Amino acid sequence: MIPLEKVKNIIDKHAKLEIDLSATNIDKKKFAEMSKEYSDLNEVINDAKFYTSFQIEKEELEKIINDKASDKDMVELANSELLALISKNEKVKKKLTIFLLPKDEADKKNAILEIRAGTGGLEASLFAADLFKMYEKICNNKNWSLEVISISKSDAGGLKEVIASVKGKNIYSTLKYESGVHRVQRVPETETQGRVHTSAATVAVLPEAEEIDVKIEEKDLRIDVFRSSGPGGQSVNTTDSAVRITHVPTGIVVSQQDEKSQIRNKEKGLKILRARLYEFERKKKDDERSKYRKSKIGTGDRSERIRTYNFPQGRVTDHRINLTLHKLNEFMEGEIFDEMIENINLQAQEELMSAN
Repeated sequence: MIPLEKVKNIIDKHAKLEIDLSATNIDKKKFAEMSKEYSDLNEVINDAKFYTSFQIEKEELEKIINDKASDKDMVELANSELLALISKNEKVKKKLTIFLLPKDEADKKNAILEIRAGTGGLEASLFAADLFKMYEKICNNKNWSLEVISISKSDAGGLKEVIASVKGKNIYSTLKYESGVHRVQRVPETETQGRVHTSAATVAVLPEAEEIDVKIEEKDLRIDVFRSSGPGGQSVNTTDSAVRITHVPTGIVVSQQDEKSQIRNKEKGLKILRARLYEFERKKKDDERSKYRKSKIGTGDRSERIRTYNFPQGRVTDHRINLTLHKLNEFMEGEIFDEMIENINLQAQEELMSAN
């Protein structure tokens, strides 16, 4: 049962924002924040009003049903309406419960996507490249923009590592459960005996932090410059343009060498560092909160195996929610990614609901 007071607060807040937004003296930043909150409340305002009137409507229908003076047709109609009312109330209650769950402040943020080849040599780097292509297709399908920050290629078109910035609507809330070890089972092109090999790639999704989120003190940084290790003959190698940034208090290290300019490499490096520091602090808080509760969905730990892509059987399995989709090709094309994510989000919401 949701306390009526909480639901009434939604209605009161919505009404107040409606009045406040009509004021002429609001600055742009405040107006944007209020508009966002008003838009969020708009999604549940009708449900909130229904929920507050449910008990009265239910009692009125029960009165008709229990009144001996009511004719048969009236009783049948009231019974039918009561069943529909109770059914609707159950759906509304679930929607409001989810809406009232504690919000992850990072959900609306853009994200830093990091993919690294794991165990499995060349095949692992080829799989890392396939995963990156999959996320590129997802971004195209959703009209998100993806910008490569750093990339390290291997032989045969594989990737040792790629770091990219993804911008758009509700990026982090959609991608956050991708963090972990992605395992692939398939026959490599170089395999003459037709044996299935298992290899892996690691994915990390971090909320992209603004300067306002993380304050980095210059005194806490150690910055080393060195010559880029790119292909010989390029001007990128003729100067010490590569940058290694060490955040001394946490020991977090970021290297950046994709740009010819040392300044641009430093800017990109600080962007990644800011995201990692933001995630570092969030994880500390989350660990404190969930000390006594282990989530099945996981904590985004990079060492946790979350998904297996089995090419011979054409299936993809998410181990956290025991969901197998026999549509691996469509999944790799980014076409049914939402089906997987919706199921993971539903499980995460149910865990939160049972913990609150």
